[in-house]
Amino acid sequence: MNLRKTMARAAGIGVAATAALGLLSTGAANADTFVPLAGGTLTQTLSDGTVVTVRLVGESANINPSMGATPLHRNAWVSGSAQVELSGANGSVGGKIVPGYVVGCQVNIAGGGANGGATGGADFGANGPTVNGGNTGGTAGGNLTLGPGQAKAYYLLDEEAPDDYGNEDHYTRNVFKGSNGSVTWSDETVNLNGCGGYAQARAFVAVQIETPNVITAVTLWGQPFSLG
Repeated sequence: MNLRKTMARAAGIGVAATAALGLLSTGAANADTFVPLAGGTLTQTLSDGTVVTVRLVGESANINPSMGATPLHRNAWVSGSAQVELSGANGSVGGKIVPGYVVGCQVNIAGGGANGGATGGADFGANGPTVNGGNTGGTAGGNLTLGPGQAKAYYLLDEEAPDDYGNEDHYTRNVFKGSNGSVTWSDETVNLNGCGGYAQARAFVAVQIETPNVITAVTLWGQPFSLG
């Protein structure tokens, strides 16, 4: 059972996304490997002069190669913080943040996902950024099943909120108003099944920016790391 708890606060006070997933196996004999990751920074000036800065900080992964006690299972606990800052804008500003990871089985995701990965023109509705090429869709749950040549986006947020008609819907983004927004996660579980070859993962932070004159999207990629 995936227990997810998200807390949203606007204007630079961040969202904390935490999860606990009881998938521990007494048969797993491999030692965990802690991997500190470099994160990154992306700065872009929009056509109306707004300067967008996206940061991925404090990123790390704690990897257990075989939680299922077979070569087909990998497990990682990932942590990090996505931060967005807007400056130089006239009028009200804000945006949406979609944080997540692309996980690939025998797919080179060094360039960003499979054949480009999560695109800058991401879907910021109930679905998050798409994964191009070898795509099997995206999920807001920590369990992924992939075969050779496949990649899937795993979204860190799963927020319940009413849609335009008052019906319950699920969203993978945090909405912020003002010049700052953030999402922070700690020990979020990514569990990969079915991959008999090498597996990799890579964080992404997709951001949609809204100003009085511009609506655009940018994507920051983190450092790829091996899941074994």
